[in-house]
Amino acid sequence: MEKLGLRERKKQRTREALIDAAHALFCAHGFEATTIDQIAESVEVSSRTFFRYFTSKGDVALALADDQITAVLEAFAAQPADRPVLTALRTAAVEVIRTSEADTRFHSLQEVISVSPALTAARIERATARFDEVARLIGARMGVDPAVDPRPYLVASVALCAVQTAVVAWRAAGRQAPESELTGQAFDLLSTGLDYPAGPTAASQ
Repeated sequence: MEKLGLRERKKQRTREALIDAAHALFCAHGFEATTIDQIAESVEVSSRTFFRYFTSKGDVALALADDQITAVLEAFAAQPADRPVLTALRTAAVEVIRTSEADTRFHSLQEVISVSPALTAARIERATARFDEVARLIGARMGVDPAVDPRPYLVASVALCAVQTAVVAWRAAGRQAPESELTGQAFDLLSTGLDYPAGPTAASQ
């Protein structure tokens, strides 16, 4: 068991080293210009070893984002059982993102994604791929079965797509607030409802 533990720790260190090297290269040369061979060479491993940990260059670029989603779901599951769904999701997401913001790798990730439409789309796509997992957690909190009640999937869709999309749009518009703050604001807007009244121009048509 001790040997297994040592082996797993070594694998984790290699994985982290590949992530760190990839982010440094992405920031220095850009995502598109960086090669897998360059990432592997930076850690003094072969490209074959790289593929034991990641399936592609995009996979290593978004590894921290994937880990962040997992952490949010774990934090969500740990919220008090009587806390409403969106409140629990907001609390979990803001707490995890705020913790991530203390990690310089998080900021390099944001920079790399912000200048790559492909990575921006892939990040949202990878999050939506976890719909079933999120819906099960939401259904458990609501006390309903997602297979017969569509509401958990509706909330999952909103949480994994709408909030991220809103944050990306705010960033594009020049808002400089921390991502944890923008995420909280997006959840706050959702909690108040989306059936906004028509504006004066629309009403007069």
